[in-house]
Amino acid sequence: MNKHSWQIALAYMSVVIGGGFASGNEVLQFFTGYGLAGIAGSVVSALLFAFLGMHIARISSIMQADSHKQVLYSLFGRQAGLIVDVVLSFFLYGVGVAMLAGAGSTLAQQFGLAPLAGSVLMTLLVIGTLCLNVRGIINLISAVMPFLLVMILAITIYSIYTSTGSQGELNQAAEQVQVITFLGADVPNWALSGLLYASFNIAVGFPMLAVIGGLTKSHKSAALGGTVGGLGLGLLIIILNVGLFANMDKLLNIEIPTLVLAQAIHPWLAIMMSLALICMIYSTAVGMFFAFSARFAAPETRNFKLLSAVFAVVGLGLSQVGFTKLVGTVYPMLGVVGLVLIVAIGVSWMRTRKQNSTSE
Repeated sequence: MNKHSWQIALAYMSVVIGGGFASGNEVLQFFTGYGLAGIAGSVVSALLFAFLGMHIARISSIMQADSHKQVLYSLFGRQAGLIVDVVLSFFLYGVGVAMLAGAGSTLAQQFGLAPLAGSVLMTLLVIGTLCLNVRGIINLISAVMPFLLVMILAITIYSIYTSTGSQGELNQAAEQVQVITFLGADVPNWALSGLLYASFNIAVGFPMLAVIGGLTKSHKSAALGGTVGGLGLGLLIIILNVGLFANMDKLLNIEIPTLVLAQAIHPWLAIMMSLALICMIYSTAVGMFFAFSARFAAPETRNFKLLSAVFAVVGLGLSQVGFTKLVGTVYPMLGVVGLVLIVAIGVSWMRTRKQNSTSE
């Protein structure tokens, strides 16, 4: 793999992982609540992440796209693509708001600060970052990924090794977890939950992945970066899911489960983990507000910076609803948009394969 492939892989992982994943909150609701069967659901998501990342990055590289709108128009046509773009932008803004709430919850749980203080801090960081150029934004969100990767792997693997709960106790605790809801009802099984997790996350990662792929001239390097990033995401999901299940008896009604696991190892590790969480919340928040603001103004322009600041401040007010509530409501609805994207990407992939076989 070359430099461009690694950059795509790391940025893809950074934007998708964000606060909900790294906190353990998403994984708890989408997978761990189904007990051991949730591991199979995480494998479903892993395979989808790799396939979707490969194809999105490849299409964007071929088009040399500088916006996710170009890729959407390629997948859906101009009129339908515009509709999908508007709906997607609306829900991406909701994810950005959830990240501001996540920053508040993380600092409140670890340091006892008022949730509003953490949300204000994150809002200021987002506004400052969006005043940079596109390449600078991508470099920043890619740089924080290795730190979180090491932290998540170390904490979850140690937590699995030191788990003291019996399988019966863990299953009983997992049954008390409020699994994710979709269209007003609990998702009934792990397979559908795995599909929905991939669908809403690919909707989250799609705009930034499309921009990064467009900066890469080599189609193969772009596709490889998307594939490796997707597989990396899948591996993290599986490990974190097992780690949460192994300690389920200690994690009920906890908003930031990974902080509890870190605290059980050493207080200083919990502080490092909280900083890592803030970094990942930051990377996703930047990606979401970037994509939303780019819907109304060209990046790096004065209007873009002004709108970014306005949207972030409004999002700060909306974020006071609460992190867990936002994850449980905004994310599943974004999953509907993601399902539409998955179908369109699958059709595009089959069409490309058919064209290649015909030309041979």
